[in-house]
Amino acid sequence: MKQTKIMIIGGGAAGIIAAIAAARNNAKVTILEKNSRIGRKILVTGNGRCNYTNINATSKDYNHPWFVSGPINLFGPRETIKFFKELGIEPLVEQNGRVYPRSEQASSIVDVFLDELKRLDVNVINGMNVCRIVKNGSGFSAISTDGEKFESDSVIITTGGMAMPTSGSNGSGYSLAQALGHKLIRTLPALVKLKLESPYLKHLDGVKVQGTAALIIDGKKVDERSGDILFTGYGISGPTILDLSRQAALALETGSETLIRVILIGKSEKIDIGKRFLDNPLKQIDHCLIGLINKRLISPLLKEAKIAKHTHPAAALSSSDIDSITRLLTGWDFVVSGTRPFEDAQITVGGIDVAMVDPKTMESTKV
Repeated sequence: MKQTKIMIIGGGAAGIIAAIAAARNNAKVTILEKNSRIGRKILVTGNGRCNYTNINATSKDYNHPWFVSGPINLFGPRETIKFFKELGIEPLVEQNGRVYPRSEQASSIVDVFLDELKRLDVNVINGMNVCRIVKNGSGFSAISTDGEKFESDSVIITTGGMAMPTSGSNGSGYSLAQALGHKLIRTLPALVKLKLESPYLKHLDGVKVQGTAALIIDGKKVDERSGDILFTGYGISGPTILDLSRQAALALETGSETLIRVILIGKSEKIDIGKRFLDNPLKQIDHCLIGLINKRLISPLLKEAKIAKHTHPAAALSSSDIDSITRLLTGWDFVVSGTRPFEDAQITVGGIDVAMVDPKTMESTKV
């Protein structure tokens, strides 16, 4: 029986697992990777710990549940954990459902991948940048930038998106698919830091707070996340912001008014902010907020509340002044002016239109 020759363009997580699956099914597999080694992006996943699945993941967590439901039912979190356990990876499940190698080293994932590829005799060619794929009758030819040609019965494109281009994901695979008739949905960076319009950014640069960040689009709150919020010289970051960034990027793309509302004091905390001023009439206004919020937030917040003289006694504050301060502490709005570029992003929004892909097999409906 003739072995099917399969060529995989891109040696990241998807390409490696595709190679393992194909080789286990008796295919002759070659991975063409443009980097000097495969699995480079895996090494930085999860801050170097590699969260390789989430036990709570369902098709509803994806942009197109109808497209994902079949595959995730066949190979969901449970099957993923089993797959890696058979390769030697013991799972470490954290409270948020993220699953890491028990070693807490992303390199463990790459190492077991390399061992399995070697066992299955998968041919890995590094430093090979494919610039064109040609359909030849019942097969394919892949041509590199150096003019080398590789023939196969089937080809799998697993080049990744555009996030973190230094890892090799620079969108080159999109042009390969487009040349074969596929449509591209406009790409945007996501899981990315946001740029803000604010006169206080220089002063706030490096301030980290625990709070809640809400995304406001055209006056309507669409999502909110609680946790670490980090102010920077260009805007705002932290896990909360990264989680909101995809929707923010899409809103900015359509020209919608996009705000991040920083909630420093939540309603559930039941803190009487006005009492801090009313009970200390002789205390400086700015000193009344010490111990409540990060000291570097006090001056910008009072300026935003239009409190001109911060060193005056609290007795000088009117009830409307106290209301303004309270309003900002419980919901300070910042205008989002953009996202950081793909270099700072962890994932890509958009890409190949899934309408042209068979969700049961991931096969192109064009070629």
